Amino acid sequence: MLAIQNGKFIVPNEAGDFVVRQEGVLLCEGENIKGFVAEGDLPKNAEVIDAQGNYVAPGFLNVHIHGCAGADTMDGTEEALARMARLQAQTGVTGFLPTTMTCRWHEVEDALATVMEAMESQPVGARVLGAHMEGPFISPAKKGAQAEENIRQADYKLVKPWEKVVKIITLAPEELPDYDFVDKCHAADITVSIGHTAADYDTAVNAVKDHGIHHFTHVYNAMTGFSHRAPGVVGAAFDTDANCEIIADNVHSHPAAQRLLYHAKGGKNIVLITDSLRACGLGDGPSELGGQEVFVKGELATLKDGTIAGSVATMNRCVKIFWENTGAELPQIIEMVTKTPAQELALYEEVGSLEIGKRADIVIFDEDVQIHKTVIGGKVYYHG
Repeated sequence: MLAIQNGKFIVPNEAGDFVVRQEGVLLCEGENIKGFVAEGDLPKNAEVIDAQGNYVAPGFLNVHIHGCAGADTMDGTEEALARMARLQAQTGVTGFLPTTMTCRWHEVEDALATVMEAMESQPVGARVLGAHMEGPFISPAKKGAQAEENIRQADYKLVKPWEKVVKIITLAPEELPDYDFVDKCHAADITVSIGHTAADYDTAVNAVKDHGIHHFTHVYNAMTGFSHRAPGVVGAAFDTDANCEIIADNVHSHPAAQRLLYHAKGGKNIVLITDSLRACGLGDGPSELGGQEVFVKGELATLKDGTIAGSVATMNRCVKIFWENTGAELPQIIEMVTKTPAQELALYEEVGSLEIGKRADIVIFDEDVQIHKTVIGGKVYYHG
């Protein structure tokens, strides 16, 4: 039995909103959370962790990550996912969606097959929860760092063999002949996300309100921007209750843009992501993304032509940056990397909060969001 004491526990209140609780001891038995007990009721056989006054929160979920630690989802190997899982856990992430690129379809399938194997075998570190397919059903006009020659028309026959693996698909709604593809995704519990899109405001709003799309991929990036006469996809993201991913690294989105999103969404329906590439955790120098050469300097990763090519950010850093830039209460920020993505993936009964019966996936961190410990399935995986 594992017991965590002397912490500032981030837990849901009666309304379901996250707040800080500073009394009691959190008990974990086996892989699950048993609940809170008073200090005096601590079991004698418990392995005790002293949180030393630091924050204790549910493990973070990263629903959009291409790679890190020199590994990439498109490598299509178990070792690549294992390296990603290890570094993710060190940054507070306990579950993630390895994210594919707009590559040749057989390469995408190879990557999905490897993700499927990892979902069953589970590498040591953060758990592989499924895959996020970013493309290939996107707009050439907003391809970003995706390879245009591999963009194709949405065809559900391609996706059907991977229904148990794919959790999110990013696509451009204006490229769809109709919404049959979206309907089939929803029937298979696959979240459809609007991204890499040249759609106008009306098309994007129609996709959300009339066709049930409830997710936007890395808001601001690779989509039509906002203006007062043409609100674009950014305006649609602001003007609906759909979830919005954001890369809060101060490179992909200016601090003011982060604040605007926070206020537009009322602090809700926001999902922090890293969208990191294999260079994350390696420092400056050349790297690779989807077969394209990438150059990393500081926090910036670009293609030869200067196109931003994903981030080198870690989730704990994104939490810290968004917290600083918005001035929001920390528990609300933590919802954006736990509760909100867990609900969207239909996993909130299992993960995403420190509640009785849920998996004991827990992170302990300080005021700078430096990770002190990561607990996965009731076992301490990482000591900072």
